[in-house]
Amino acid sequence: MPRKARTHRPSKKAPSAAAGRSRRWSHQVKTVSTFPPGGLYTQDAQTIARTMASKKVSPKGIGSAIRMVQFFINRAGKNLSAARRRELERAKQILKARSQRG
Repeated sequence: MPRKARTHRPSKKAPSAAAGRSRRWSHQVKTVSTFPPGGLYTQDAQTIARTMASKKVSPKGIGSAIRMVQFFINRAGKNLSAARRRELERAKQILKARSQRG
């Protein structure tokens, strides 16, 4: 007896957890252990890089500092001015250079 060819049917998946979440999830992210000092991201690139590289702010290393700066850039989105974005990108470059050195 020949088998019937199956037709494609969409699978019935359970609704994903992401479907119930807001598109703007980043405002809920809180870091308990490593708060950068208030107003840090308004400073110059050297100050941001130096502070973020400290063990007090980034106990897991410079990679963690780079991710925190990038997260801030992503979270600020279109509200970040071009000049401020350039300064934060410069801070990231300084941190990357520091991590490659040593």
